[in-house]
Amino acid sequence: RAMPPARPTGQIPEATWTLGFREMTEPWKGAVGCLGVAVFFAMTIGIISWQALEQSPEEWVLRGRAGGMLWERRRGALLLRALPAGRTVAVIAVGGVPAAEPPPPRDRCWHDGGQFCYAWEEDAELRLSLEPPPAPATECYGVRWTPLRPDVMLKDCFSMANVSWYGGVSIRTQRWPLNAAESHAQPFVSGDFGKNPAGYGPVLERYFLGSTGVTVTVAPDVPLFLSLESNKHFCLGTPAGRAATPLRYLLCPLSRSLLRAPGSERPRLLPPRRSPIWHYHGPAGSAAKIKRGLRSLAKRLKRHHLQEGVLALGERCTAVLAAAVRPDHVPLERRKRHDSARAWDPALVAPLRLSITLSPYTSIASPLFLRSLRDGGAASRWLSLPPRSGGRSVPLLTTWKGRLCARLNVTSEAALSWYLARARRLQQELGAAYVVFEGAEGNTFLEQGVPPPTELAGDRYTETLAAALAALGNATIISAGARSSHLPLFVQMSPLHADWSHAGLKGVIPSVLHYSLLGYNFFIPDAVGGSLAADTPRDPELYVRWLQIVTFLPVMAFGTPPWLCCDAWVLNLTRQCIRRHRDFVVPLIIKYSEEWLRSGSPIFRPAWWLSPTDPAAFTVEDEFLIGDEVLLAPITEKGQTWRDIYLPGEGLLWMDTNTAHVFDGGTILRNYSASLAEVPVFVK
Repeated sequence: RAMPPARPTGQIPEATWTLGFREMTEPWKGAVGCLGVAVFFAMTIGIISWQALEQSPEEWVLRGRAGGMLWERRRGALLLRALPAGRTVAVIAVGGVPAAEPPPPRDRCWHDGGQFCYAWEEDAELRLSLEPPPAPATECYGVRWTPLRPDVMLKDCFSMANVSWYGGVSIRTQRWPLNAAESHAQPFVSGDFGKNPAGYGPVLERYFLGSTGVTVTVAPDVPLFLSLESNKHFCLGTPAGRAATPLRYLLCPLSRSLLRAPGSERPRLLPPRRSPIWHYHGPAGSAAKIKRGLRSLAKRLKRHHLQEGVLALGERCTAVLAAAVRPDHVPLERRKRHDSARAWDPALVAPLRLSITLSPYTSIASPLFLRSLRDGGAASRWLSLPPRSGGRSVPLLTTWKGRLCARLNVTSEAALSWYLARARRLQQELGAAYVVFEGAEGNTFLEQGVPPPTELAGDRYTETLAAALAALGNATIISAGARSSHLPLFVQMSPLHADWSHAGLKGVIPSVLHYSLLGYNFFIPDAVGGSLAADTPRDPELYVRWLQIVTFLPVMAFGTPPWLCCDAWVLNLTRQCIRRHRDFVVPLIIKYSEEWLRSGSPIFRPAWWLSPTDPAAFTVEDEFLIGDEVLLAPITEKGQTWRDIYLPGEGLLWMDTNTAHVFDGGTILRNYSASLAEVPVFVK
């Protein structure tokens, strides 16, 4: 039988192909090679073009009803976008993970519509989630980065391009907004500008607000680092070298009607009934000298018809008077027989009242500290280093006002009870209307390069001390604030330089807006003219311009009396300002403190509060509103008697209280006149 024909294989006979190729000339071989390379490049370019044209550089990774999060491939950034307008309200550049040519996001939580998860191999894991909103018709997005190796330092940078940012930290040269500020990456911990001028100041909250209406709130237990790069971005980060410390924060796009200070509780506080405050800078060598100095100051104030208010003693004078009234080194049985002539009599300065100053520090040479060592209670009363094997706890020493000191252990209930009882007793014996507590800021362990215990990590010292001091009542003033804006405490602002810079006069209004936005509406401003002396003699013009601003704040404070600084007309102006503060400003602050209690809206408001969509309002840092009805636009430039004034609120009318002229809101008054004796004040 004949075999069936073989099925054709379609293969080229090897001998024929090989023979033909070998017979090709060299030019033909080169042509074939070039053709192959051309085909390869054409295919590559086609694939790239297809990806560029068909695949969007942005991809939704988590979407809610009112907005959502997108991943932008080019920059390796997260975008927060509001719907239905599709407006980007925040751009967050991702650091700490490979951002160059980032992979397309692949959701590992695809089964859960309220989350998105992705891991960068062995670097970090990202988890986005829809969180319960603070109010109806809003949405919040949780962002959680978890390092997968100890050496990964997480860092998210929020762009300042077309966004003005507020809140967060106080700095030496306070700016409004924060876009113009500059700071290297450092722990997010309150500090003393006297110790570290480049550090962060005494009032800070883990809360940032963007002019696009987005808020950023960082979890309180995150060991946070913050850096500010002028007009570029601010970055939230965590330190490397720790065991998988996550970076967690909450993003909430909000309307202006929902903007409020962080926290849900607000204290019931009123401006001090006795204002202004007159700081005592007289003789301090002995109790007798202090008494004579206070009596002399009280007589001078009475002679100039300024006899209302409070005489404020610093910490040193308070300690001298306290030693005379109740000396710590005198045994209890001998205190009753102590020389009664050395006791303090409040009638010496009546009708003025007294303010005293304490701190949680004590010198290691003081009888108080030495007695605690003898009694064996030093480890529980003062912050101490953990004991080594078989050893005892040793007090952690630090410096305070040039002295080597120990600091109160606020984690000990016994130590806090002792400290508060001592403060109450001293306040009663000296008849003090107010008690100021300095030195509440800072983390002593971090300053000494020692890892703090968990209960004192970050700003928990300030938070714990503030909570304890609130028990003393609403006549208590503290020098720092961290998660304590809900407490009935006044906050003392940082000292400012006696000059026209942002570390001096220009920094007053940005600080007012910063404190108020973070919920600290009842603050004690620095003394008129600045308390950090300048190299040049006192400047009467600076004094007057400073006085004009302080008149509209909760409290007026003076370090240098007007008769020592300036001419007689400034003394008369001071009397007028004190009356205006008492009769006009205080009732206004009381009115808007009730609104603050109800809604959380700050008492002192930026211009954009009434013009939330006008970019011109976002950078106005030399004006502020009291509520929605009074606008202050003072002069802050030396030698100037005019300025441009932004009147917020399109459709509103504003009346100049000096001239009774009426102007439209949403406009700018160019070269508006204001003599040295005048401050532009407008009422709605």
